[in-house]
Amino acid sequence: MIQIVELKSVSRIALAATALLLAVCAGAQGVDVTAHVAIRNHAGSAASRPVPSAAGVVVWLTPLQPDANPAAMGHPGPFRLTQKDKMFTPHLLVVPAGSSVQFPNQDPFFHNVFSLFNGKRFDLGLYESGTSKSVRFDKEGVSYIFCNIHPEMAAVVVVLNTPYWGISTVSGAVAIHNVPAGNYRMHVWNETARSANPVETERTVQVGAAPLQLGEIVLEGASDPMAHHKNKFGEDYRPEPDPNY
Repeated sequence: MIQIVELKSVSRIALAATALLLAVCAGAQGVDVTAHVAIRNHAGSAASRPVPSAAGVVVWLTPLQPDANPAAMGHPGPFRLTQKDKMFTPHLLVVPAGSSVQFPNQDPFFHNVFSLFNGKRFDLGLYESGTSKSVRFDKEGVSYIFCNIHPEMAAVVVVLNTPYWGISTVSGAVAIHNVPAGNYRMHVWNETARSANPVETERTVQVGAAPLQLGEIVLEGASDPMAHHKNKFGEDYRPEPDPNY
């Protein structure tokens, strides 16, 4: 009888230890931080102007605690911006600082990828179908990517020093996974929208042991910085001499 009581006690201790271990593991892995993005037209916009899509908003959290070292964590790659059908795929790419991005040419003609505006500045020159070149994005920033031959080609590479980021869906939902407990600075970026309240979109966020809902992030539609861009010489694009080029 005493032996049975001892076994029950051992069982309870084992269950308690297992629960504690699971809690510790859950805390080490972090929690989900979610938000909802809403984009509205600027107050001076025409009433008939369509409301911009809520997709493609990047939300990220930068750790404020001095002992945080997230540089080696997150999304290891490989990263590619594929050129096909005179388009970059994907249009928006988020990578950790120090990452290399491949630019394979899968079109049956030449491309010339370059970025001379913000973020990383580079010019890959002409290269043919079936070949690829790469660029190392070594510091945080936003790079607007173009082709010097085809003005309709454009993409964005967002380089971050943190692995805690998410991209909004068409419905505006954003989820950042496995965020450890601590204090963070929230940042928000979109290609064609700006914060309606900069203080609100760059606020301090405290993450604990439970999933965190950041609420609604409101942005206002703005001009597209990639529209009507120049070529790599700062000149207007010339008509293509050959539609197959």
